[in-house]
Amino acid sequence: MKLVRFGEAGQEKPGLVDAQGQVRDLSGLVPDITGATLSSETLNRIRQADPSSLPVAPSGQRLGACVGQVRNFIAIGLNYADHAAETGAAIPAEPIVFNKAPSCIVGPNDDVIIPRGSQKTDWEVELAIVIGERASYIGANEALDFVAGYCVCNDVSEREFQIERGGTWTKGKGCPTFGPLGPWLVTRDEIPDPQNLSMWLDVNGERVQNGSTKTMIFNVAQIVSYVSHFMILEPGDVITTGTPPGVGMGMKPQRFLKAGDVVSLGIEGLGEQRQRFVAFEGNAVDTSKSWKGH
Repeated sequence: MKLVRFGEAGQEKPGLVDAQGQVRDLSGLVPDITGATLSSETLNRIRQADPSSLPVAPSGQRLGACVGQVRNFIAIGLNYADHAAETGAAIPAEPIVFNKAPSCIVGPNDDVIIPRGSQKTDWEVELAIVIGERASYIGANEALDFVAGYCVCNDVSEREFQIERGGTWTKGKGCPTFGPLGPWLVTRDEIPDPQNLSMWLDVNGERVQNGSTKTMIFNVAQIVSYVSHFMILEPGDVITTGTPPGVGMGMKPQRFLKAGDVVSLGIEGLGEQRQRFVAFEGNAVDTSKSWKGH
């Protein structure tokens, strides 16, 4: 199944994409697509419904993030051998784990805000895992049983904040709007081999990333198992799994996003995203100065 959330931000309704590509309203069956919806029992109940009996969603509706109320947004760094090579980094001996703020999650086609003072906002097409069952200390041989499905993620990153400002990567990864998810949450049964998916990303129509999940260093099952040994994974948690080569930071000379740029990206079987990057507006605190003396 391809599950979606549609409507204005904060008021999204649950939906199902039918065989003709129409979005059907699931509000009569479930209140939303969240962790509570992703149990095997509830997903089977949705599968048993006749899509033609469900109301068609109004055309032209905004798509929200394909899963709502995400409590934990986890990311894996340097997880593609060819991406590690382009950055000059060594192949990690264990997965590099960091967090993206759940508050950064937006719809797949929403505008992305370049943070105040940013000079190095970058793109990353990634396969994201959506957890369906509570997982703790699980083995890789059983890990996929705990996965509800997969979606496209743009792991938008501010490289100065991430790398040059000290501490962890997290503060370059969780800025507002830095986590587009969707368009669809595709259930696990439709993606029998998550390690054989082509993926791509364009900036202003130019193909800059063209890769495959084949080059992952740690595969989906290994990642879910590994993370479950350090934290409890709950239904609705999202793990984004790293990016192939072609990011702006790896180019010579380096290339970063500016207001007006348009980024399009997709993964085989999981759909496509399109974001316009816009300048920050407002009166947010300048974190480069406000921390000093505290």
